[in-house]
Amino acid sequence: MEFKWSLKTTRTLCVLTVLLMVSIRGIASDEEQHGNDGPELKSYHDPDNEEEDVHLSPVIVAGASVTSGREVSQLEEEEDQSPADGLEGEEKEDLPEQPPPAEEKPKEVPVVNGGTAHGEPCVFPFLFQRKEYIDCTTDGRGDGRMWCATTYDYDLEKKWGFCETEEQAQQRLQAEEAEEQYQTVLLMLNVTARKTQKKELYEKLLKVAEKGHQKAMEKVAYAMLFGDYMNQNITKAREMFEKLAVEGSPKAQMALGFLYAAGLGVNSSQAKALVYYTFGALGGNLVAHMILGYRYWGGVGVPQSCESALTHYRLVANQVANDVSLTGGSAVQRIRLLDEVENPGSTSGMLEEDLIQYYQFLAEKGDVQAQVGLGQLHLHGGRGVEQNHQRAYDYFNQAANAGNTHAMAFLGKMYSEGSEFLPQNNETALQYFKKASDLGNPVGQSGLGMAYLYGRGVPVNYELALKYFQKAAEQGWVDGQLQLGTMYYNGIGVKRDYKQALKFFNLASQAGHILAFYNLAQMHATGTGVMRSCHTAVELFKNVCERGRWSERLMTAYASFKEGEADAALVQYLLLAEQGYEVAQSNVAFVLDQKGAKIFSENETYPRALLHWTRAAAQGYTVARIKLGDYHFYGYGTDVDYETAVIHYRLASEQQHSAQAMFNLGYMHEKGLGIKQDIHLAKRFYDMAAEASPDAQVPVFLALCKLGLVYTLQYLQDFNLKELVSQVDLDQLLGPEWDLYLMTVIALLLGTVIAYRQRQHQIIVPPRPPAPAPAPPPRPPQEQPQAETQGQGEAQGQGPAQEEEEQQQ
Repeated sequence: MEFKWSLKTTRTLCVLTVLLMVSIRGIASDEEQHGNDGPELKSYHDPDNEEEDVHLSPVIVAGASVTSGREVSQLEEEEDQSPADGLEGEEKEDLPEQPPPAEEKPKEVPVVNGGTAHGEPCVFPFLFQRKEYIDCTTDGRGDGRMWCATTYDYDLEKKWGFCETEEQAQQRLQAEEAEEQYQTVLLMLNVTARKTQKKELYEKLLKVAEKGHQKAMEKVAYAMLFGDYMNQNITKAREMFEKLAVEGSPKAQMALGFLYAAGLGVNSSQAKALVYYTFGALGGNLVAHMILGYRYWGGVGVPQSCESALTHYRLVANQVANDVSLTGGSAVQRIRLLDEVENPGSTSGMLEEDLIQYYQFLAEKGDVQAQVGLGQLHLHGGRGVEQNHQRAYDYFNQAANAGNTHAMAFLGKMYSEGSEFLPQNNETALQYFKKASDLGNPVGQSGLGMAYLYGRGVPVNYELALKYFQKAAEQGWVDGQLQLGTMYYNGIGVKRDYKQALKFFNLASQAGHILAFYNLAQMHATGTGVMRSCHTAVELFKNVCERGRWSERLMTAYASFKEGEADAALVQYLLLAEQGYEVAQSNVAFVLDQKGAKIFSENETYPRALLHWTRAAAQGYTVARIKLGDYHFYGYGTDVDYETAVIHYRLASEQQHSAQAMFNLGYMHEKGLGIKQDIHLAKRFYDMAAEASPDAQVPVFLALCKLGLVYTLQYLQDFNLKELVSQVDLDQLLGPEWDLYLMTVIALLLGTVIAYRQRQHQIIVPPRPPAPAPAPPPRPPQEQPQAETQGQGEAQGQGPAQEEEEQQQ
C-alpha cells in the first residue's frame, strides 16, 4: 500500500510539473506576441522611439545623456529582477532567447552650414571665450541660432558654422523671407488709408500666411472673422485659429474662446470658452484678461468674484496706463445705434464731411480757432477723423505763427512726446512751452512743469514744477491737476498728503483723464488715503481698460454697420460686448432686435438680444432696462411675464427716472397687468411721466382723456339709475300738481319757438344792387362794335334772370 501510494504521488507531481511548464511557455509567448501588437502598449522607455529621436534630431542638444535608452531599459529590468525569485527565475531560463542588443551607434558630429567653415564637421569640445563646449551653443549670438567651432580654439582660428542641415537652412530662409514680406505688407497697411489698397495688401498677407507665418495667419484669421477688407468667412477663420492654438498662439486661443462663447461656427459652450480664455490670458493676451475680468465682475459663466476681476483688470490697466502719452492718445468714440434710429436729428458725435470741409475752408482763410480745433481733432482722432500727426502739426504751426498760445503749447507737447512724423526734441518743446506759459496759457504752464519735474531740457527742479502745475490747475487744466495729485501722492517737492492727492485726482477724473482714473483705482484697490473698496476699484480699472487700443474696433464696427454689412458689424460688436463694453452690448441687442443679421437663425435672435439687453441693463443703461420689460411684456425670446415686466419698469422708473417706464407702469396699473388694477395709481404714474419729460406730455394727455372716459363709464356702471328713480317721490318733492306745472312750462317753450320762427319768415331781404362792371380795355376801332354788341347781349341775357330771382325772393 505504501509503495502504491508513493507511486501515485510521483506520477501526480510529474503531471503537474509538465502542465505548469506548458502554461508558463504559453504565457511567455503571449506576452511576446502582445508586445508586438502596436505602439500603444509600449513602455515609456521605448528604445525604438528613442533611437528614432536621435536619428531625426539634426542638432546635438547640450547636456544630453551618453547612455542609450536600450541600456537604461536593460538596467531597469536587471534591477527589477531579484535573486530571490526562486522557481519563477528558474522557469524564465526556459524562455526563448532574446536577440542580442544592437550595438550603440557612435555619436554623430554635425556638419556645419554657412559661417567660415561651411561643410566641415564640428569639433567637440571647442574653446570659446576661455570656456569649453561639448555641444552646439547659442552663446555669443543674439538671434538664438545654434553654432559650433570646427577647430578646438575658436578664439584663435575663428573657424565656425551653424549646426543645421540643408533642410533646416532652407526652412529658416523661407521663414526669414516670409517675415520680411510680412513686415513690408504691415508697413504699407499702416501707411495707406484707401480701402482698395488695403484689400490688395490683405490678399498679399494671405499668401504670406499660407507659408506658415504665425503673425500673418493671426491677422488674416481676424480679418476673415470680422470681414475687414476680406470676405467674412467664420468657418475658415475658425480652422486657422484652431491650427494656431495648437502652436500656442494666445491670440488664437482668445479667438476660439470668443467663438465658443458666442456660438459662431461652433456649438456654444461656455466651459470651452472659459478654458480658451484662460489659456489666452496665461499667454499674455490682454483682451483675454479683460474678458475674464468682466466675467468675474458680472458672474458670467463663473462665480462672481470681485477680487478675481480686480486682478485681471489691474493687469490690463497697467499696460493701458503705460501706453498713455503726453498728448493723451487717441479718443474713444461711443455711438449707440438705437439713439441714432430713435432720434435721427440728434448728433451722434460724428462730424459730417461738409462740416469738416467748412472748418478746413475757414482754416485756409486764416481763422485761428478753426486751425487750433482741426489740429486737436487730428492729434487725438475721433468723431470720424483719423489720427494724423502731420496734419495736426500743420494746423498748429499756422495758428502758432499767428500768435495763438494754445497752438504753441500743443506744438510743445508734440515735440516733447515725439512721433513717427515729428522727432522728439526737448529744446524745441521747451521753447514753445515757455512762450505759451509767459502769455498765461495753462497748457504751456503744465508742459513747463513737466519739463522741470522730469528734467526734459532743463535741470530737475521740483519747486518750479509745483509752481507751474499750481498755476495750470488754478485755471482748470486737467494735466496740471493730475500732476499735482501725483506730487502730493508720492511726496515729490511737497509733504506727502493723500487727501490732497485724492482731491486733485478727482478733479482730473471729472474731465475724463485716463491716468486720473487709474490713480484713483490704485488708491481704492490698496486703501491708500481712502477706505478700500474692491467694487469701486474694479469700476475705475474697467474704465481705464476700455480706453485701450482695442477700443478703435468700436468705430470700425460702426463703419461696417453704416455700409450695410450687418453681419460684420455684429461680430465685431459681439467681441467688444464680451470685453464688457456696455455700448457694444446694447448695439448687439439692437442689431439682433432689428433682425438685420443673417449669421444667426430667426429663432435665436430674440433670446440672444434678451441676453445682451440684460448685460447692458446690469451696467446701468436705462433703455436696456425698459427693453427687458418690453421683452417680458410681449414674450420676445421668453415667456410672457407681466410681473417681471413690472419689476424692470419699476427699476427704470426709480433708479433712472425714466418717463417711458413711468408711462408703462401707468398703463399696467390701468389694465391690471402683473399688478393690482388701480386707476388712481395709473393717473399718478401718467402725471409723473409728464413731469419727467416734456416729450411725454402729449401721450400722457391722451392717456388721461381715455382714463377719464373709462372712469366715467365705470362710475355710471356702478351707479344704479333705476333704483335712484324709484327712490325719488316727485309728489312730495314738487307738490301734487307737478304734472300741470311741467305741461305749462313745455307749452310756453313751444309757443316761444313758434313765434320766433314766424318772425324769421317775415323778414324780407332787400336785393343786392348789381356790381358795376369793370371798364373794358381799349380795343381797335374795327373790334369795338362787336364787343359792345356782345356786352349788351350778355346784359340782356342776365337781366331777366336777376328779375326772376328778385320776384322769387
